[in-house]
Amino acid sequence: MAVIDVQNINGEKVSEVDLPDSIFNVSVKSDLLHEVVKMQLARKRSGTACVKNRSDVAGSTRKLFRQKGTGRARRGDIKSPLLRSGGVVFGPHPRSYAYSMPKKKKRLALKMALSSKRINNTLLVVDKIELSEPRTKKVVEITNALKVNNALILTDCENTNLELAARNIPGVKVMRSEGLNVYDILKYRNLVLLEDSIKAIEGRLLI
Repeated sequence: MAVIDVQNINGEKVSEVDLPDSIFNVSVKSDLLHEVVKMQLARKRSGTACVKNRSDVAGSTRKLFRQKGTGRARRGDIKSPLLRSGGVVFGPHPRSYAYSMPKKKKRLALKMALSSKRINNTLLVVDKIELSEPRTKKVVEITNALKVNNALILTDCENTNLELAARNIPGVKVMRSEGLNVYDILKYRNLVLLEDSIKAIEGRLLI
């Protein structure tokens, strides 16, 4: 097992913790990480774009002018896609862009993302972060002491004061362990784990 220092909110070492190699020491394959991130972004697409077809446009179905003798195109009604304000051909309609991947691949990608943070020395473990009130200034002081200005902070359970205090700090996001995902791990430069969240990660990935 890999051993990593546990710091307090002042950036001082207070203890050490073992990280299981099966989660934090996995060989990283960028193609699998890309595949999972692509799937996550596809799931986030709204897919609500919609156009009006010929049958949806308001207008008369009267033939615009007689069929022969004018020297013009053989026009039908004014809702033709070839005319201004007419219907749209083959335009988008509400749909879901979501697709799925095998659970084993998603679980492995999550392990790779965690391992990449440890390998690149951008993984920090903090014993606890307890705020008596949701003060943004206090969270800024903590991130400065830990020397992380772009970080994903992972908690093991609900930490309302921390979540409220950090939500308007650019480059900082607080997430609970059950919501941990590859995209957010890779999006932020640093990953800050509260010590208790390590057990939650092990329980989720050591299956």
